[in-house]
Amino acid sequence: MTSYDTTGPASLSSAEAADLATRIAGPVSLPGDDGYQADCATFNLMTPVRPAVAVGATGVADVRAAVRFAAGRDLPVAVLATGHQVVGEAGGAVLINLSRMDAVHVDPGRRLARVEGGARWHQVLDEAGEHGLAGVSGASPTVGVVGYHLGGGHSPILGRTHGYAADHVQAVEIVTADGASRRVTATSEPDLFWALRGGKGNFGVVTALEFSLFPVERFYGGGLFFAGEHAAEVLRTWREWTTGLPLETTSSIAFLRRPPLPGVPEPLRGTFVVHVRFSSLLPAEEAGRLLAPMRAIAPPVLDTIADTPYRMARTLHMDPPRPAPWVERSSALRDFPGEAADALLRQIGPDSGTRLGFVEVRLLDGALARPPAVPNAVSGRNARWALIASGAGAPDQAPVFRAQLAALAGALAPWTQDEMNANLLTASQGTTPDELRAAYGRERHDRLAAIKKRYDPRNLFRVNHNIAPA
Repeated sequence: MTSYDTTGPASLSSAEAADLATRIAGPVSLPGDDGYQADCATFNLMTPVRPAVAVGATGVADVRAAVRFAAGRDLPVAVLATGHQVVGEAGGAVLINLSRMDAVHVDPGRRLARVEGGARWHQVLDEAGEHGLAGVSGASPTVGVVGYHLGGGHSPILGRTHGYAADHVQAVEIVTADGASRRVTATSEPDLFWALRGGKGNFGVVTALEFSLFPVERFYGGGLFFAGEHAAEVLRTWREWTTGLPLETTSSIAFLRRPPLPGVPEPLRGTFVVHVRFSSLLPAEEAGRLLAPMRAIAPPVLDTIADTPYRMARTLHMDPPRPAPWVERSSALRDFPGEAADALLRQIGPDSGTRLGFVEVRLLDGALARPPAVPNAVSGRNARWALIASGAGAPDQAPVFRAQLAALAGALAPWTQDEMNANLLTASQGTTPDELRAAYGRERHDRLAAIKKRYDPRNLFRVNHNIAPA
């Protein structure tokens, strides 16, 4: 049993559900009811949720009523913002789905965005882009904005320049375990404000978030896709090349084995390719000169790098737009020397026989390594690189994927550190108190646990990578 699994009644009676429905404006559904599957749907089909009851919240009043209902029966609360949040199976829990609460408002004069709990990044990109502004956004347009911020939020375009997205949160609106609605800022409740930015969903249901925007209209970026036969040379060159990149520029490298399916672009369909991801805020001509050593390796099978409006940042990594089943694992690396690159290639190179379809090494450092102006609980700032890997396929392939992911993690263990960013934790990581304390760092974790005791002493919000009350 993982630390975010729950215990509780396997089901609620129809009378209890009917009682809850009288307090909620949105839908309330039990297993087997119309709408239950839709409100429990996750983006990763390998991580289904099966709560005792699902609540489709339409506003803060619904969230408060659902939390009070759960608290009155000592039931755990699970929060599903947009289908991307790992919550375990949520057995016996009251699931609050926030996807109906997705309003986005941009104040161009103050350079602020206010988003509701279910908003997704493509909405912010579009709304802020109308005013020549940008948030510290992630790679995927469908990722939930709130969950991304609560765990840190590493932007592949603005991260090395401006740090983590959580560093720029100005206010959090949250319903805590007592059913109260709070507006939390650095001055109103400084301890809770510190914990929320990095502590994920351990302290309540975040119904809205305010964060700073930056005057960024365009970037120069995209991807270079090289045939897998060039993997060793591309990785070796990329590793050396990234050590000299300015803060306005970032990159990652991904090893992709794409299935022969119609949704995959023709040059990549059914092939093994190396994807060099690149973005820069520098003028296109200057950024192009920086990229020249990578372009010189070999003719790419596909080149998507161009001067691009920031609102099209959603296309940078070409992430899958639809739900799929996959198994994943991540690591934080304190270094990535040539020996680590060789170890990586032995595991996932063209002759490895691996079935992992996605392995990425991300360059971090820069502003991501610096403490923010207003301290927060974001962990893993001292990691210089991050490794993310996954295997996608039918559930019966999961054991093979897990074994190959474990072998990959073991091969890079000499350069891996325990402390890592909370958003990198996958369903199989941080599943015990000791593992989670190591991921956050002991001092940070213990402070989070003390704050948890103050705001959620019964650990109502435990369907997550759970920080238990001290």
